Amino acid sequence: MHVTIEQAEKAIEAARAKAVELGTQMCIAIVDSGGNLKAFHRMDGAWVGSIDIAQKKAKTSVFFGMKTGQIGALSQPGGSLYGIEHSNQGLITFPGGIPIVDADGEMSGAIGVSGSSVENDDAVALAGASAIGDTELPDHPWRT
Repeated sequence: MHVTIEQAEKAIEAARAKAVELGTQMCIAIVDSGGNLKAFHRMDGAWVGSIDIAQKKAKTSVFFGMKTGQIGALSQPGGSLYGIEHSNQGLITFPGGIPIVDADGEMSGAIGVSGSSVENDDAVALAGASAIGDTELPDHPWRT
């Protein structure tokens, strides 16, 4: 099932509240389980360049069912996913993209956040995703 608009709005509000707490201005994107943009929020003062990055972080996370920081660790030179960021019309492989997993353990979408340090981006994304679901998929045969 796809993330609903009500869930997307709730995730954005939780993420926005965390960004305010951290004193940052963020772009926050929610995509459905197919990687299609469901909702987007750009806080006043957030960088224009972060619009694209937030959306790509969300898409990257949903395409591969894991946090973008995890993909980043695997995509370093010599890593098993080296060069993956060049696929799918461009991916983002640093923290700030997190899957949204529903109560049935199915991925319903993902959140992507950009506008600050990767640590802040990740904390804001986690706040948003956690407001409406889990952030880790159950074990699947394709995940090792």
